[in-house]
Amino acid sequence: MKRIFVKTKNVRAFVALAEKLKNAKSNVPKIGLVYGEPGLGKTNTILWWSLKQDAVLVTAANGMSRIWFLKTLVTELGEEPKKRAYELFEQAVTKLIEHPQILIVDEVDYLVDSTRAIETVRDLHDRTGIPVLLVGMGAADKKLKRYKHLYDRLLGIYKFEPFDLEDVRKIVTTLCEVPVDDDVIEIIAKNGNRLRQIVISILKIEELAETNGYKRIAKQDLEL
Repeated sequence: MKRIFVKTKNVRAFVALAEKLKNAKSNVPKIGLVYGEPGLGKTNTILWWSLKQDAVLVTAANGMSRIWFLKTLVTELGEEPKKRAYELFEQAVTKLIEHPQILIVDEVDYLVDSTRAIETVRDLHDRTGIPVLLVGMGAADKKLKRYKHLYDRLLGIYKFEPFDLEDVRKIVTTLCEVPVDDDVIEIIAKNGNRLRQIVISILKIEELAETNGYKRIAKQDLEL
């Protein structure tokens, strides 16, 4: 299977939202939310995009406190973390003002249980003016509504949706080492619209082709 990043509809919508945050005027809040169920490519998308952009990525963890979040952020910014929360906060603010970057917080659901941690994200945005992109699971939208001061600052929200047939066709034709007929792609789409399911189908097709010497896979060749 080819190692290529596929730009699905979700990816294009993510990029559009990220660019909207980056290009927003200075007097406009620059916080966005991307959320959705597992298996739709959110993490792969933010890793791909953050590597191409001037971005700092923090992945939240279960039980993450304000000081834990700040230490992680300061470390990602290339600084040696100080000990106290207010020192860490000022470290992060100073660094982000000196070198503005978009801040991406993945697995933001883990921060929602800590009022001080999630409010720190808002404070960082307000003090520095940097764009902040929050990435969460399927209920992240509802969870963040509990924090009105943060939620009201959201400039854009996008929910990752399951792949449609066009997305599946693009994924299969881009990644699969063996050409496949359109009706095979339709079968793959019916078998699952999550990335892991599609990848498994592609691997099975490639194994089938290698085992039998097929140069192209048709519907009658399949037992997915």
